[in-house]
Parts: sequence; structure tokens; C-alpha cells
Amino acid sequence: QVHLAESGGGLVQAGGSLRLSCTASGIINRINAMGWYRQAPGKQRDMVAVIDDGLPNYGDSVKGRFTISKDNAKSTVYLQMNSLKAEDTAVYYCYGDIVDFRARVNEYWGQGTQVTVSS
Repeated sequence: QVHLAESGGGLVQAGGSLRLSCTASGIINRINAMGWYRQAPGKQRDMVAVIDDGLPNYGDSVKGRFTISKDNAKSTVYLQMNSLKAEDTAVYYCYGDIVDFRARVNEYWGQGTQVTVSS
């Protein structure tokens, strides 16, 4: 069983920075894609940033402010969030498209971490 564990959320003032981390554990054959989605109250879950086959993709609202990176040896993805705005407030979910030891491909989600930006 693959598990995603997130850390790094919290409360920050507008203009500040936060760094999120997510580590995949379990018997993993390969990570196809890994990254972050977010969901604000009453809104749909949107893609923030995902590294897919080594290439980063960003949601339009975070381009130039957020940076995603991945440590393959640690099966960990990071999201550096700078110049945070009140509208970045949401629950941030780690996402993984992962091949397990039985060669099964599944999508996995973390439990979510709250990011609150005060204006």
C-alpha cells in the first residue's frame, strides 16, 4: 500500500512564504507524476503544481510565485510558495500517480494540509 504524507502547512501573512513537503512511502516501483492540488471552501479541487515525467506544470494562478521540486531518492516533492495571497488559502493535497510493486498504476492522495494566508 502506498501512502502520501504531507507537512508544512500553516498560517502566514500575505506576501510571506511557506514550504510544503510530501513523501511517498510503501513499495513503489515508479512515480509517474507527483504534486499538489488545492481546494478552497465551496470550490472545486484545482491543480497547483505537478511534476509529470520530470517536467513541472503549474496552475495559471501560481506561475512565477510557486516552485515545485522533487527528490527522487527520497520520493519526496516540495512546493515552495512565495508572495502568498489571501486567495491561496485552501487545503493543499499531495497527489501521486504511482506504480506499485505489483505494477499496478493508481492515483493516491494525501490527507491534506491547511494553508491560511491572512491579508
